[in-house]
Amino acid sequence: MTTHEELVAWSRAYCERAVEAFAFEVDLSRVAWEVSTRAKRRAAAVKRPRLDDATVGDPMSWDGAVPTCTMSLTWAAFDAFDRTEWTATLRHELVHVEQFQRFGTTDHGPRFERRARAVDAPVRVRRFADPAYVLSCADCDAVVARRYRDCKLVRRHDEYVSSCCSASLTLAEPE
Repeated sequence: MTTHEELVAWSRAYCERAVEAFAFEVDLSRVAWEVSTRAKRRAAAVKRPRLDDATVGDPMSWDGAVPTCTMSLTWAAFDAFDRTEWTATLRHELVHVEQFQRFGTTDHGPRFERRARAVDAPVRVRRFADPAYVLSCADCDAVVARRYRDCKLVRRHDEYVSSCCSASLTLAEPE
């Protein structure tokens, strides 16, 4: 695929097949599609309106039609993933759509985890870009944080301690 339109068309067609194959309770006519070329950490996302008092597990009583949500696909992630990983990512996002359409919100909690396992989707989609900065514990070398751009934690890492050992942080910068 070489264009955003082709990525959307292919991903939408796959999602239509996945809705049938995995019995997703999803109305794809209420899903808009877009491609992001700016996203660096997320492979895809479901953008949705925030609804007060919506809770996963408490079915939403919609007055009229379910609001539209947007499936935002990240071009760089599609480029970095093979088809198997990309389709698993789409199923992950379909779980979010399913939760939103049923409950008015979504999360990565136990209900999400169970449904993701049932549709052979990851609970967390792997990072496809390397962080610009990695902060680690000076005592045990555990990675404490990954940052994709300069920020207060990066600039002032010597003022912070790790949560694992309460030791100072070491900073690995890009070469």
